[in-house]
Amino acid sequence: MSYSEPGSDSTDDDGRAASGPPADSEGGGGDGKPRKGLRKPGGGPIRTGRNLPLAIASGVGLGALALLSIYPFPAAFVLITSAAVLIGMRELNRAVAEKGVSLALLPLLAGGIAMQPAAYFGGAGWLVGTTAITAIAALSWRLRDGADGYVRDASGSLFVLLYLPFLLATWQLLISTPGDGQERLIAFIIVTISSDIGGYFAGITTGRHKMAPNISPNKTWEGFAGSVLACTLAGALTVSLMLDGAVWAGVVLGLAVVVAATVGDLIESLIKRDLGIKDMGRFMPGHGGLMDRIDSLLIGGAVSWVVLSLLV
Repeated sequence: MSYSEPGSDSTDDDGRAASGPPADSEGGGGDGKPRKGLRKPGGGPIRTGRNLPLAIASGVGLGALALLSIYPFPAAFVLITSAAVLIGMRELNRAVAEKGVSLALLPLLAGGIAMQPAAYFGGAGWLVGTTAITAIAALSWRLRDGADGYVRDASGSLFVLLYLPFLLATWQLLISTPGDGQERLIAFIIVTISSDIGGYFAGITTGRHKMAPNISPNKTWEGFAGSVLACTLAGALTVSLMLDGAVWAGVVLGLAVVVAATVGDLIESLIKRDLGIKDMGRFMPGHGGLMDRIDSLLIGGAVSWVVLSLLV
């Protein structure tokens, strides 16, 4: 659900395998041609990197589905994150298989899905316990294939366990907070998406200075500044108006989330570069795979739960 800067992680030139030039090296959305209509202040074409209207429509559809599950039955959100575990695990399994990594798929799927209701109904303690049991099961599952590649496969399984189902389950910790859990989850989503949108539009209009050229070539410091501005504003408004918290707590939330979202974006980008793939999948039209869309939300959810638990 991230509206990345043009040509960054989930767009055409990011995560591309070594063969062939970046798809948007001349600006555009994968055909090597600049998009028409949008211009930078200096007169050059703005590189949008993908079919933005289609991408936005897909994102709105996913957001509507999430909102329908939050109201009036918040427990139904367990089904959403459980489905995300299934889809995301499939994408990750296929991606790491390209590097010869064999995941303990059955224990990861069973445990990853179990972690979602464990977090919602039991809280952080049950989530930690379910995660520990799943990790032990995954390590034990790999024993049957012998010593060759054990560390590689076990490390891959533990990485996937923490990266996908554990971080997804922190969303359940947010929504299950007594009194205002639904509002906390919505506030987290609004703040994170505000960061993405602010970064996108600041990047395409003013972006000049590269932030991490070896990871995400077209992510800029100007885009990051736009993310900071949008995210802190959204944090201050959502915390004060929706959660009856202090404005300064909302600013802290915004600053924490913008860092988390940017780091999550870069992590996903680096994973794809290491695996030599462009997208994790084709789950959403105009967006790529599910993992391409929730990269910033995964890290942001955990950070939001910590900040809101401590300050609001």
